[in-house]
Amino acid sequence: MSRTVIDSDTNGEQPPPEDDHAFLGHPRGLLTLSGLEVWERFSFLGMQAILVLYFAATVADGGLGMAAGTAASVSAAYGTLVYLVSVAGGWLADRILGSYRAVLWGGILIACGHYAMAVPTAAMTWAGLGLISAGTGLLKPNVATMVGKLYRTDDERRDAGFALYYMAINIGAFAGPLITGWLADHQGYHWGFSAAALGMTLGLIQYVAGRRHLAGRRHSAEFALAPDAMRRAVRMITTGTVAFALVATALALAGWLTMDRFVDLLTLVSVIAPVVYFAVMFRSPRVTAAERGRLKPYVVLFLASVAFNFILFQAYSTMMLLAAENARTTILGFDFPASWYASALGAFEVLLAPVVAAAWARMGHRQPHASNKIAFGVILGGLSFLLMVLPTSGHADDTYRMAAWWIVGSYLLLGLGDVLLETSGMSATSKLAPKAFSSQTMSLWFLSLALANGIQAQTVKLYDDVSKPVYFGVNGAVAVAVGLAVLALAPWLRRTMHPVH
Repeated sequence: MSRTVIDSDTNGEQPPPEDDHAFLGHPRGLLTLSGLEVWERFSFLGMQAILVLYFAATVADGGLGMAAGTAASVSAAYGTLVYLVSVAGGWLADRILGSYRAVLWGGILIACGHYAMAVPTAAMTWAGLGLISAGTGLLKPNVATMVGKLYRTDDERRDAGFALYYMAINIGAFAGPLITGWLADHQGYHWGFSAAALGMTLGLIQYVAGRRHLAGRRHSAEFALAPDAMRRAVRMITTGTVAFALVATALALAGWLTMDRFVDLLTLVSVIAPVVYFAVMFRSPRVTAAERGRLKPYVVLFLASVAFNFILFQAYSTMMLLAAENARTTILGFDFPASWYASALGAFEVLLAPVVAAAWARMGHRQPHASNKIAFGVILGGLSFLLMVLPTSGHADDTYRMAAWWIVGSYLLLGLGDVLLETSGMSATSKLAPKAFSSQTMSLWFLSLALANGIQAQTVKLYDDVSKPVYFGVNGAVAVAVGLAVLALAPWLRRTMHPVH
């Protein structure tokens, strides 16, 4: 790879030339970043697989005693907060910290949050979730951006590299629920949270150890603020954070800021934030006319991501509740915790990601356009919910137990859809991003996840109020319709998404 085409963020700190094909034909830095994501997803999804069950479990069973719909709504609101904070994480990387330090500090906050959740008190649970939200907002968009910096924009290995990276993510997604679910089932929920803390710590160790293989390691940000502006920004961030915490605490103590109102507020912010962010980027003088033209099709991809991730995130909320209440937890005579169903999703993605990566690499320029990959992913996500209409139909009460294979089959469709959409979406985002908003555009992709969670936080409240066939059928049908709409727009998207193929 030519050393001159790496983003200027590397500032002479490019990985050694021999790293370019050192990891399965990809830069060695991909191994370092993928290793970090293994442990980050191990901790994040390992915790999330048991979080809704922890919320819904009775106090006597070590939980918080919430109703099922409320537990799913609060869990979704937490996901909304995680991805809303990613906007600040992208801005901090672009303007103050730089990518490497943003990821490092994000990982430290995540680890501290999981250690807090290991303490068996409700107060430490909420404090831990706040720390994890802040840390994930710093880490997630900037790791993906650093992966993009390992390749030239026209490098045909790029999509395959993101597929391998996403495979690593799902190794963690597979292993995390197995460990945390077993510990939660046999030792208690906070033992499961402890395992998540240890996983994130291991991820940080290997990230620091492999830092010389990364692009973008310089200490300052690529588009750093002037010293005076940076000092003002730091003061504003510090003051704003403290003020928000004090006001929120006061409103909670006064009885106004209830959990339901907090969830509604997050949903409102998740709707407003992407609208404002798109407006800022379209109007920014830092964005060229050509870059502005590429942002228009990106709006379509953004909405497709919202539709798919609205379904995907319910794998850890309503699908977990369905598995715990209405699915058998026995396969071939082997009993397992209901939270292990979440590992099926990760397992399918681990198996499918290299197959997809190999297919794209083999097809080269003949592979489907990125917009088609994303559309097919959304359709598969919708079909995964439509499949659940069959086993949930025809039951007069909630005591039935469906065969495990129904949920496994749903997760197979969802896993394939996720591999298609997320790898192509992250890759397209890194290509379509205006240069002055490189990390922040990846944050905008994560805002689609915030909006998906924000919508989910409201709709899952209906989980207890409507029949399960209606709930899963309507949600699945909406996702399929969105995927078909993206396919219909394919000719326009191919014309306007250059240099994305």
